[in-house]
Amino acid sequence: MEYLDIVDENGIPTGKIIDRETAHREGIPHRTAHVWLLRRKNDTVQILLQKRCAEKSSYPGCYDISSAGHIPAGVDYIPSALRELQEELGVTVGADELIHCGDSVRIADERFHGKDFHDRQYSRIFILWKDLEESDFRVQPEEVESVRWIDFRQCVEDVKADAFPHCIVLEELMMIQKQIER
Repeated sequence: MEYLDIVDENGIPTGKIIDRETAHREGIPHRTAHVWLLRRKNDTVQILLQKRCAEKSSYPGCYDISSAGHIPAGVDYIPSALRELQEELGVTVGADELIHCGDSVRIADERFHGKDFHDRQYSRIFILWKDLEESDFRVQPEEVESVRWIDFRQCVEDVKADAFPHCIVLEELMMIQKQIER
């Protein structure tokens, strides 16, 4: 069973922990780390999207963040982000390669596989510049069905228009855009 730190409105652990399933059933605030992979290709910036496995407990079959995960109790954001990159995509990098873009709060109430799902995430958002081909990634099949690069501007427009099945938060893409424009 995976245990998570319960956090306050600022993402600070309260000293209490909860199992992941209960956190989502009851809508208890917890932390996640999100890493968006970017590359420059043909004079444009591309962003890597992962397609979630159809058996995932939430947002099955939807396009999502390049790599993301819940932060286990007692662990910090960066070690968790690095672990998820390795597990989900087979990418090993140093902590100094992650660029912090900001923090985000996500509140969502959904229903998946016949069960209520109440998400209360405090997320730290990172970008990672990594010029790899889709075939270079070693995806974790129980988590990730596939990955694909997409033009960043097109991704933003498609998310705004809800043009494909996704669970991407537009606010995070706007954080990334600010970082790209620097």
